Amino acid sequence: MPLLDPVLNAFVIMNGFWESPWLLLIFAFGAAYLGAKAVERIPFTRRIIERREAGRG
Repeated sequence: MPLLDPVLNAFVIMNGFWESPWLLLIFAFGAAYLGAKAVERIPFTRRIIERREAGRG
């Protein structure tokens, strides 16, 4: 199980990040930003957004 060791090590390292509320907030804002950018780039969701904006105008 050589692959299991680095995975478990990564979980232990990430556990230290979740103990700080500031790092958790920074991570949450970064994830929200990247999620919004991903939604804009996916063609299916872009069509949904365009239809919604066309309905408003």
